[in-house]
Amino acid sequence: MSASVNFGNHPCFNRELRHQTGRVHLPVAPACNIQCNFCDRKYDCINESRPGVTSTVLSPRQAITYLDSVLEKIPNIAVVGIAGPGDPFANTEATLETMRYVHEKYPDKILCLATNGVGLPDAVEEISRMNISHVTVTVNAVDPEIGAKIYKWARHGGKVYRGVDAAWFILSRQIEGIRALKEKGITVKINTVVIPGINDNHVQEISMRMLELGADVQNCIPLCPVAETEFANLIQPTPVEMAKIREGAASYLPQMSHCARCRADAAGLLGQANQEEISELLSKASKTELSNERPYVAVASMEGVLVNQHLGEAEYLRIYGMNNGSPELIEKRFTPESGSGDRRWENMADLIKDCAALLVSGVGANPKKIIEGSGVKIYAVEGLISEAVEMIMKGKELPKVMMKTAGSCGMGKTCSGTGGGCG
Repeated sequence: MSASVNFGNHPCFNRELRHQTGRVHLPVAPACNIQCNFCDRKYDCINESRPGVTSTVLSPRQAITYLDSVLEKIPNIAVVGIAGPGDPFANTEATLETMRYVHEKYPDKILCLATNGVGLPDAVEEISRMNISHVTVTVNAVDPEIGAKIYKWARHGGKVYRGVDAAWFILSRQIEGIRALKEKGITVKINTVVIPGINDNHVQEISMRMLELGADVQNCIPLCPVAETEFANLIQPTPVEMAKIREGAASYLPQMSHCARCRADAAGLLGQANQEEISELLSKASKTELSNERPYVAVASMEGVLVNQHLGEAEYLRIYGMNNGSPELIEKRFTPESGSGDRRWENMADLIKDCAALLVSGVGANPKKIIEGSGVKIYAVEGLISEAVEMIMKGKELPKVMMKTAGSCGMGKTCSGTGGGCG
């Protein structure tokens, strides 16, 4: 671990510092590899503070621009973390790329991740190399029969698990990941969502098992019922009930009792709502800015009026520029032929290297990763080309009514999905 970092300054792990040092979460991880029955990530209210909520999703480079501006406004930020709005390791490349940028530019900051653990074992070596010192793993059950009531599905390596199989798989990956983290000397916090009638009498068993694995602290979080989820009608545990649960769990693990149930884009002190100024910085960082090197916007469209074509089906892309303050079609560029795997998307990235953005009705995860990695921001939208292109070219944020999901099956930004993946 770097000697320049004061690891005791983490406000989640040091209660005495929660009003002195702050944290910033970089929302670069929209996808999730499990579906919990208490979670729905499509809602965003600026007055709501809970995991899974963010006003926007940033690319790694946008995240660093945003972090730069946040640190100018809030100098007492000690921790830079990623906690969603999905799971960091359902978005491994974006997560690790962001952490690399932060580690290189701000070596004095504590780096922190929060995960469900499914993708964790595959990333521990890289986590250790980047000096990520604190990892939170959410463990809601160590009995798969109980876990099956909490998790709808889990997805990893192209395979989907359901029911008790999902619960077994999630737990096995969590155990493997926690053991690996502790072998590397990384501090591990266990988050446990306390769900009345489901796992509220199971928390001590979780604490005992996590102690055996070497976990350092536990954070028991009362369920926050969310509309349109399986647990929407459950009642949130009272402070008295939570105090009793924490007291029992404290027989095994030290308890964190000052959790603020932070948003995935939280910035500042724990329990403090995002300042309006910070929200504006977040919005600004998420916008696509045209430059001399990238003055155009590419669009996949069947007829040239609407953004209505999946990238994989587009035989050509329409290229738009600005003329007297209005979007103008510059040319059409034929896309590389299919059948060459990743080479097709690399060639397509080269085809539109002078474009700041690409508008499509849908796009697969792999082409999205490759093309955005070249510096082109991809938007999955529906609506008039003229409206969408003009908003992007004028640096305005696209309205949520225009935004679609990342793939063709309805999964992604606004859908929990079935676990089967999207195209």
